Amino acid sequence: MSDAPHAAFHPRGPAWLITVVVTMAPFMEILDSTIVNVGLPHIAGNMSVSYDDATWTITSYLVANGIVVPMSGWLGRLFGRKRYFLICIALFTLMSFLCGIATSLDQLVVFRLLQGLFGGGLQPSQQSIILDTYEPSQRSKGFSFVAGAVIFAPILGPVLGGWITDSYSWRWMFLINVPIGLFAFVAVLQLLEDPPWVISDRVKARDIDYVGLGLIAVGLGAMQFMLDRGQDLDWFESTQIQVLALVACATILGAAIWLALAYRPIVSLKALGDRNFAVGSVCTFAIGALLYSSNAFIPLLAQGWFGYTALTSGWLMSPGAALMLVLIPVSAKWILPNLPTRLVLGFGFFSMGAAAAFASNLTPDIDFWTLATFRAVQTVGFAFLFVPNSTLSYATMPRALHRDATALYSMFRNIGGAVGISIGTALVSNRIQAHRGHLVTHLTPLEAPYPALLAHYEHALLGMGMAADRVHGMAMGMLDRTLNLQAAVLAYSDVYTLSAVLAFLVVPLTLLFRPGVAGRRG
Repeated sequence: MSDAPHAAFHPRGPAWLITVVVTMAPFMEILDSTIVNVGLPHIAGNMSVSYDDATWTITSYLVANGIVVPMSGWLGRLFGRKRYFLICIALFTLMSFLCGIATSLDQLVVFRLLQGLFGGGLQPSQQSIILDTYEPSQRSKGFSFVAGAVIFAPILGPVLGGWITDSYSWRWMFLINVPIGLFAFVAVLQLLEDPPWVISDRVKARDIDYVGLGLIAVGLGAMQFMLDRGQDLDWFESTQIQVLALVACATILGAAIWLALAYRPIVSLKALGDRNFAVGSVCTFAIGALLYSSNAFIPLLAQGWFGYTALTSGWLMSPGAALMLVLIPVSAKWILPNLPTRLVLGFGFFSMGAAAAFASNLTPDIDFWTLATFRAVQTVGFAFLFVPNSTLSYATMPRALHRDATALYSMFRNIGGAVGISIGTALVSNRIQAHRGHLVTHLTPLEAPYPALLAHYEHALLGMGMAADRVHGMAMGMLDRTLNLQAAVLAYSDVYTLSAVLAFLVVPLTLLFRPGVAGRRG
């Protein structure tokens, strides 16, 4: 099968318009997966459930999404790529509407699970369409727009979610998807068509790989549930997490063996035999871990320890978003065509490491603009990661493997994000306890700063007119809050330092890409 499709196939519309249209739905899906985090306290209060119970709205979505992503290529072959993409858009939009009008937590969890099932097919289908829309030498243009959407959606999510929940109702976090989804459905229906090689690659329902389907569903479902609930259940101190880890390891290993040997697997692992794609998959896992964990850390730090509102913590991400939207087109238009792509990618990881090292210089009295600067510096590296890595990963990929490759690529990025958030939040929690245990040893009269600070708090409280017999207890409470804040800042600094080390370790890996396969100089 030839890898030069454009000689015989011409899309209905211009490539840039197709890119915009097919990116709308994945942007909506990524935005939705981040915007819900901000509204969880409101959902819990409105439905009279605990915060832990409300987190099932996130867990159910992630589990369903993680299961569908790797098999989306096969589903596209079963229904037809355009038809499957339209089905995903339509039913994701419908489930968004049902989530918005749900009257109980049980209903909301079920609708979120179904939303995740249909949302899982949006990103792989979009990438597969873009691969077939652009010539290999022009794909960086399409991927630059996709990168902007992938990075900007998690940044916009907290801002939009905070504004919606503060000004209106948490239900509008879901209902806002309805007009976007309807427009995307109509635009895709009118503009998109399957090329001949996609139509000829259809499979029949009788060819369903039930074994592969079952292993993927159980393995990724167990792993996603373990990652999402591990911190709440104290990780491997919990029997439930131990069982989930065992099930996940056994079934994922079994799935890998089965998919490598099966005649018609639900997702082919042949794409991983391509050197560029294999290296790119490792890199996209690292990108997902760094991106999603960094997106989570600053809002958690701002809201949990500095007292910011959901909306204000979202605004912290805005300068970085603006900088990223400028740098990604610059990278795609002027840098990638003139420099070796793998060196640009290596620079991106190095910049990410340097930014994380810079962000480790947190202090308890940090102000809004300094914290926003920390985030903005981090986005510099991301602007040089998404487009080069996507371009190199698919540069030598045979056209017949595009759909399986895009499904695997999205899966690795999503799993990287889940692992990054879970491990990052667990490390923050553990390091807070460790630093608090160390700092509390200095709270003795023998340490000069301790009695001086305590006396300062007591004097300030007396000056505010507090009763003398209550001043000491209140001052001790203030001291405890200060101690906890210092421990939290030190913990986040530790995690940023670890992120820097991991980013630097990926830099040499970028040299394993084959040179001369992307842009002008590869």
